[in-house]
Amino acid sequence: MNLNTLKPAFGEKTSRKRIGRGMGSGMGKTSGRGHKGQKSRSGGFTKIGFEGGQMPLQRRLPKVGFSSRISIVTSQVTLGQLDKLSEKDINIDVLKKHNLVTKNILRVKVMLSGEINRSINLVGIKATKGAKAAIEAVKGTVSE
Repeated sequence: MNLNTLKPAFGEKTSRKRIGRGMGSGMGKTSGRGHKGQKSRSGGFTKIGFEGGQMPLQRRLPKVGFSSRISIVTSQVTLGQLDKLSEKDINIDVLKKHNLVTKNILRVKVMLSGEINRSINLVGIKATKGAKAAIEAVKGTVSE
């Protein structure tokens, strides 16, 4: 087998339609465009979504949803992740150093998932009610 003998499998490639080449080709006269009307003429196509003057579907339906721009700079960490850290005082910079949050994060909240077995001090980080109770149960503090 050589590169110059390679061919696609039979039926893989179809030859293009040769339109406007006489009645015998099956694509003569109107060249597959039918008779009259906007689509039969050259340049006769409308913009996407145009419905002949009727109010287009994308304008009939209401706008839905909302995505908060605060969510771009907000992240979550779990108690299980914090338990693995060696530091006692934990702030956002410590979390960034250990790759628990990305560099653009400005707000962090601790969720009650996993368990914590050592005392930690959260500085400038919020915690859920359950996470706060778990941290305080092991003699830790949460100062937002």
